[in-house]
Amino acid sequence: MNKFYNLALYSVTLLLTLVNPVWAKASKPNFIVILTDDQGYADVGFNGSKDIVTPNIDRIANEGTRFTNGYVTYSVCGPSRAGLLTGRYQGRFGFGRNPIIDPTDPLAGLPLEEQMISEVLQGVGYTSSAIGKWHMGSHPKFHPNNRGFDHFYGFLSGGHRYFPEELIYEDEAQGIAMDSHKSPSNSWYHTKLLRNNEVVETSTYLTDELSREAIEFIEQEKDNPFFLYLAYNAPHSPLQASKEYLARNTHIKDKKRRTYASMITAVDDGVGSVLAKLEQLNLDDNTLIFFLSDNGGALKSSAKNVPLRGMKGDFFEGGIRVPFAVRWPEKIPAGVDYNNPVSSLDILATFASLTNASISTERPLDGVNLMPFILGENQGLPHDVLFWRSFDSNILASRRGNAKAISSSQIGDHLYNLSNDLAERHDLSEKQSNTFDQQKVEMDLWATELQDPIFRKLTDGPIKAANKKHNEKKAKERIARSEGSEGY
Repeated sequence: MNKFYNLALYSVTLLLTLVNPVWAKASKPNFIVILTDDQGYADVGFNGSKDIVTPNIDRIANEGTRFTNGYVTYSVCGPSRAGLLTGRYQGRFGFGRNPIIDPTDPLAGLPLEEQMISEVLQGVGYTSSAIGKWHMGSHPKFHPNNRGFDHFYGFLSGGHRYFPEELIYEDEAQGIAMDSHKSPSNSWYHTKLLRNNEVVETSTYLTDELSREAIEFIEQEKDNPFFLYLAYNAPHSPLQASKEYLARNTHIKDKKRRTYASMITAVDDGVGSVLAKLEQLNLDDNTLIFFLSDNGGALKSSAKNVPLRGMKGDFFEGGIRVPFAVRWPEKIPAGVDYNNPVSSLDILATFASLTNASISTERPLDGVNLMPFILGENQGLPHDVLFWRSFDSNILASRRGNAKAISSSQIGDHLYNLSNDLAERHDLSEKQSNTFDQQKVEMDLWATELQDPIFRKLTDGPIKAANKKHNEKKAKERIARSEGSEGY
């Protein structure tokens, strides 16, 4: 009897696998992170936007969980993305500023000894793709294909032009050379795209190119557990939108705001294409998607962060609190708001916990698995405190409960109660000096765990030949320190 039962069970399992290969890997969810660039807190429908319409992005929040207090680890893109990809405060490994775009500089990138999401998931059988903006280093050793990503399509630098006719240089090195000969600044914005290590010619608007490639990756990996890091550079400057998207935003009279909105419309269409492809392939229920911006909106681009104070580059809420949501139909209930503070640090921790992936004990994560909190299994706070630091501006900030503290040699000391002062209008640092002092001590102590930035600023010039050997030596010394320590 048992033999017949086992044979029947095997036959059913084999049949299900042949008919729908997805069934065989149902225990391993697919993971997607959709990251926008400089998108304002109020520039999505799920945070109240009226003029910028984002029905597909809103689906992620409406059919999942919206994080009303969702933070990133820095107020500009490079360090913020480094924190997201490693699940660790980026200051722990010296990524405290945007790195110089210089493919000859072996220091200017995310240290190889730090594990990215792709590298963690590689150990449990995932295929990974990075599509869009990289900004984790342009030296060959920092290339996405050397960081656990099986597939890469995009550009290595921190910004890009959107129209294909403007992409004229073969690679970042050529762009850097042009910059050094007094050509237009940021000529690496004009490089052609890469597919893995090969230069490709494109013919369509950049955001559409990235969305198309994401769809192709999902189609290609539909039978395997995958991680897709869809890192749009929209709506980061330059403000460029195609006629098609501009025509869908004629209700916005301000020209700059209309172009900015149109760039988000392009992203929203891409998100819609991703969701549609998942449904078509019966992958929807078993795919966990995070959506967020890498930092607050840039007001010079007409972004809106209301009701938050500040913008990109600030450590007021408008610089670090972002549109943030997660969707997983099989596990996460729809239409839920989660109101306790969470961080982009938590994305890797969540993926690792769901897959039992191993994390280096020498470099423990600063993030936490969000699933017990989302599902109501843990009623506590995911984080007792969150921290921020700008080394170059000498700013420290923290949020403990509803108390938000900022210590700055430039703008002074600040303390706000975010429960009744979301716009950070009423400084309580003098009236509640004990609270501020306690957080200041805590911030200073945390800062002792961090490294100074290990590379030159984005605004610095190309590396000179005389300094090349010096930088190579410094890179070897840093790696040697990390290998001989308990982590840093």
